Amino acid sequence: MKIDFASSKQSTLGVEWELALVDGQTGELASVANEVLSGVVAKHPELNEDDEHPHIKQELLLNTVELVTGICETAADAKEDLSRSLAAVREITDPMGVEVFCAGSHPFSPPQLQPVTDKARYAKLIDRTQWWGRQMVIYGVHVHVGLDRREKALPVLDGLVNYFPHFQALSASSPFWGGEDTGYASHRALMFQQLPTAGLPFQFRSWDEYESYVQDMFTTGVIDTLSEIRWDIRPVPNLGTIEMRICDGLATLEEVGAIAALTQCLVDEFSTTLDNGGSIPTMPPWHIQENKWRAARYGMEAIIILDAAGREQLVTEHLLETLNRLEPVAAKLGCPDELADVEKIIRRGAGYQRQRRVAAEHGGDLQAVVLDLVKQMRNGPTG
Repeated sequence: MKIDFASSKQSTLGVEWELALVDGQTGELASVANEVLSGVVAKHPELNEDDEHPHIKQELLLNTVELVTGICETAADAKEDLSRSLAAVREITDPMGVEVFCAGSHPFSPPQLQPVTDKARYAKLIDRTQWWGRQMVIYGVHVHVGLDRREKALPVLDGLVNYFPHFQALSASSPFWGGEDTGYASHRALMFQQLPTAGLPFQFRSWDEYESYVQDMFTTGVIDTLSEIRWDIRPVPNLGTIEMRICDGLATLEEVGAIAALTQCLVDEFSTTLDNGGSIPTMPPWHIQENKWRAARYGMEAIIILDAAGREQLVTEHLLETLNRLEPVAAKLGCPDELADVEKIIRRGAGYQRQRRVAAEHGGDLQAVVLDLVKQMRNGPTG
């Protein structure tokens, strides 16, 4: 199987932000995505009622809408794009008494009671995956970064895999599940990998090997479309991007911008290394798998494996070193402020830490956690 890789302008950016719809009073999930999507389309006379809004999309569950940017040059551009889409959603949701928030999971609404969007591809997914598929009441942030040639895709994937625990720790925001504290910083990370072809990516020595893998997936009926390969990091050939899908849902636009900037800077750094004839080091898959588990379990307190030699360091310490190293890259890409916002997450605490603080302050009341997430979405980060 031959898979063409579209040429993109190097280090351009695209962001996808999945939002939960909730009752503004109770914080319960609200399955009103169809009404919201119809409402935003109706605001655009150039669209027919059956058309999809270019930046506000349907998702697996009727309690979810996804905001998708266009092609952006900078993280600030991406934030501005998302802000416009969020305002368009609020034009519809505010009169309905519906609020939006973003975290890796909803703290207390029963997953098995959430209706699925009436689309054949979603029905097929649930039919195949059964109980696991019905548990996928999870939300994430995906960041695409453009690559100017196909040969960079797999080495850049390898490079981002080295930073898997950094992204997981920064974004971890799903400690609660069905009203219970799981003990994990990111329950979502371990839940999502139960889907076929989800989880950590395989790493290939050449594009030919990747093409052979994809052919095998089609031949054996594992997938019907390339997009059904749902790795945590994946090449997206038709867009000419590498897509970072590690992150739990992020509560605020500031945090989304920070993660977008970190992704963009790392990809650009890897790209420059390759342009200069260098190579990107890799780790054994068992180290990578362990790093994912540690970050999902311990979040910002994870001691992560840095290299094939087994050196270890606290993830936040290595993050601060990484931010310092990337400052010149951020200056080149026009995102120094957004990259600096990564340090604010470290100082303020990741989403799971803030959720647990709010729960403790309210005697374990998880409704208070949801309403605080709603407030953060409206007003920006707290603490």
